[in-house]
Amino acid sequence: MRYPTTLSRLLVAGSVCAALGLAAGCSRQTGSAAVSTTASASAAAQSGSPASASKLGDLSQFRRITADVSDLVARGDLPGGRTRIKDLEIAWDEAEAGLKPRAADDWHVLDKAIDRALEALRTDHPKQSDCTAAMSDLLHTFDRLAGKTS
Repeated sequence: MRYPTTLSRLLVAGSVCAALGLAAGCSRQTGSAAVSTTASASAAAQSGSPASASKLGDLSQFRRITADVSDLVARGDLPGGRTRIKDLEIAWDEAEAGLKPRAADDWHVLDKAIDRALEALRTDHPKQSDCTAAMSDLLHTFDRLAGKTS
């Protein structure tokens, strides 16, 4: 009779360990996002710029991609901006599980601004003025959430 009790306890313990491992993995970044985040933190430390004061945490990786897209748009390279903004979309989606629980309201504000920028660049016939405005709004949103502007 002792064998079934021991076996069931082992199964329960194993299940708990697996569930905790999965839960811990949800907030951890994987693959290129983790490498990119580490590189971003290292670059920020080297440049002397402070980390983001956002409730969401360090958003510098996302803001840097947004600045790249904004530069491409400013030069009139809308196809290049459209290609580069895909990197922002992927990185943002990969980080959602770790960011959104920290400050859901801020996450939604930023997510909507990213969606507007994606929409402006991905329309069938993107307009320079619409793309410029969307990128400016997105950069302002990053800065506002980081406490850099009011």
